Amino acid sequence: MTGRDLKTMLFVPASRPERIPKAIASGAGAVIVDLEDAVPADAKDSARQALESFLAGHDGAPIYVRINARGTAGFEADLALCARHDKVVGIMLPKAESASDIRAVAGSGKAIIPLIESARGLVALNEIAAVPGVERLSYGGLDLSDDLGIEGNTEGADTVMDQCRYQLLVSSRAAGLLAPIDTVFPVFDDEDAVLGRARRARNMGFAGMLCIHPKQVTPVQAGFSPDPDQVAWAHKVMEAATSGGGAFKVDGQMVDAPVIAMARTILERAR
Repeated sequence: MTGRDLKTMLFVPASRPERIPKAIASGAGAVIVDLEDAVPADAKDSARQALESFLAGHDGAPIYVRINARGTAGFEADLALCARHDKVVGIMLPKAESASDIRAVAGSGKAIIPLIESARGLVALNEIAAVPGVERLSYGGLDLSDDLGIEGNTEGADTVMDQCRYQLLVSSRAAGLLAPIDTVFPVFDDEDAVLGRARRARNMGFAGMLCIHPKQVTPVQAGFSPDPDQVAWAHKVMEAATSGGGAFKVDGQMVDAPVIAMARTILERAR
């Protein structure tokens, strides 16, 4: 459940535990049971109890849990629940803003995905990424936009969000983490739009996307998978690389070590 194959991470509310098996069966790379934004403030305790009951009898695939942010009333109880259950393989920590936020979760022994949702989180990215236990980074686009004071769905907002993606990508690489996961895309009834968004994130170095609806799973997975033409080209490069030394040509393109590495990455993604 953890690892490089998380092209899709599908949210499901903890208050609706009957949806968790359906989310697991959707084909998503991972399921994130949400105790934070998807649960109203007056339903946090009952949602936690519902998740506890589900996990007590769950013998299926492991899950991630998005807990409430450090400093909120539910944080300690959420963390204790996750630590008790082997089927919780990872914790998504919202509003991560410091290395100490991550260390407060690391004692659970679970993989951690910090969710960057503020300017403070962006400034502390390198410190956050360096804490042992962090698996990869992600971010909350809506909360981050609100914190930065930018107007959504505008060219300017897209430019700023791309800069934030760049920061996540570089910090992840520098810390030796798995590639980051892109934020949710609010559209789920337009497969072409979802596919295009996923493919753009893939081209920016991201490994996958957070999903809010099962309909997004298939187009997002397609968007993060190499095109058939890319796979065919990569096979040609690797076949030629086994029989030649130094630089050589494939389909009129000069191939050297960096191009071979790119072909290898394409084939890994295809698998």
